[in-house]
Amino acid sequence: MQLRGASSAKNLYRKILQVQPKTRTHATTQTPCDIFINHRGIDTKKNIAGLLDDHLHRMGLRPFLDSRNMKPGDRLFDKINPAIRNCKIGVAVFSPNYCDSYFCLHELALIMESKKRVIPIFCDVKPSQLRVMDYGTRSAEQLQRFSWALQEAKNTVGLTFDTLTGDWSHFLNTATDAVIKNLAELEAENSSNKSTYNVQAVQRRRE
Repeated sequence: MQLRGASSAKNLYRKILQVQPKTRTHATTQTPCDIFINHRGIDTKKNIAGLLDDHLHRMGLRPFLDSRNMKPGDRLFDKINPAIRNCKIGVAVFSPNYCDSYFCLHELALIMESKKRVIPIFCDVKPSQLRVMDYGTRSAEQLQRFSWALQEAKNTVGLTFDTLTGDWSHFLNTATDAVIKNLAELEAENSSNKSTYNVQAVQRRRE
């Protein structure tokens, strides 16, 4: 799917939300985030996930990346679970070692259970290569939950990227464009629903 440059989507999103650029601080999950970046740290924290986090922030958005939004002493699930529930969309960065991580799969499942929009990014891996494996450390319920979430993500249109041969600048612009367009659509839907509710409320008062 061909996407236009990030600048047009950026202007659309700022027009709807009046988002302004800001200087980054060491955030906590108490600060609302727009985008939760779900990723396997050993594969992508220092490349795709980290660069995308920087790029989104420079566009005036509020991404959540665990290593940059948490501090020593924070309890993982006490910070990550609320961040997922309160975010607007999730970006799932799939990589070769993704499915080995309980935390990655838990985050993905919670994103899906929370009915968030998800943008999958398949980094150095094909969707068909992603499988939830039973190593004897996960319950049947966990395996079913994780497999369901993974299949939902694989059934969603996403982006692919090869870190060895891909064009990094083009990818970051394309990924950012996709994120901002989804945010803009969500805000438009919310505004429409709110307007419909207001009209209905007025009609009921007049009856």
